[in-house]
Amino acid sequence: MINPFDFDGKTVFVFGGTSGINLGIADAFAEQGARVAVASRSQDKVDAAVSALLRHGGEATGFCADVRNPDAVAAAFSGASQAFGPIDVLVSGAAGNFPATALGMSPNGFKSVVDIDLLGSFHVLRAAYPHLTKPGAAVINISAPQAFLPMEFQAHVCAAKAGVDMLTRVLAMEWGAQGVRVNSIVPGPIGGTEGMERLAPTPALKARIAATVPLRREGTPRDIANAAMFLASPLASYISGVVLPVDGGWSLGGATAFMMEATAAFMPGTKA
Repeated sequence: MINPFDFDGKTVFVFGGTSGINLGIADAFAEQGARVAVASRSQDKVDAAVSALLRHGGEATGFCADVRNPDAVAAAFSGASQAFGPIDVLVSGAAGNFPATALGMSPNGFKSVVDIDLLGSFHVLRAAYPHLTKPGAAVINISAPQAFLPMEFQAHVCAAKAGVDMLTRVLAMEWGAQGVRVNSIVPGPIGGTEGMERLAPTPALKARIAATVPLRREGTPRDIANAAMFLASPLASYISGVVLPVDGGWSLGGATAFMMEATAAFMPGTKA
């Protein structure tokens, strides 16, 4: 029986793949034999991620590029294509966030998150398209629950990630005829990541978040990586335009309540 999660000989590019969830995704694909390219705006993180990926015995390379700079993004894809050939799997995962009320953030603060999350995603997807395997490429955007759950102190992220999910759906329609599938993954609370350390910095908050998840636990980067490998595999060959929560059921009710509590901890005087 053919292993649908054998990515030997496949090229995977994970933009933002030098830390957290995205590095976990890159590592899982490398473990399954893929040639993996990563990119982020920190050269030190790029170098460390490439070293970690090479421990699986395959091929890996990295590029320093800020998603807000379309020329740098395009150069990264050109470099990856020259090194490994056409891209079979693209994961677009760059993101930015900070808790603030709509009135408490500056226009530049709002713009910075939109520039990274939404405009940055557009830059990555647009620059990647000429280098994607056609037919057969799988594109996976990493979204967030804020895309469809309104949360206080998250107006900038809600707006930006809602745009990312709609971009996913539009490109699934526009690129489908070329055999390119486009989907989004919506991670829930993932332990050990920078985002969760900011939102749940104490053991008490970590316990609280686990209690709001129907499966009663935080997720792991491997939970998200497994979903990404499924969406990139032949098993998902007829799946496109899907926004897939991978959150233990958190978005069914626990997410909004916890976010109100967690962000209130950063802002004394606000109600949880």
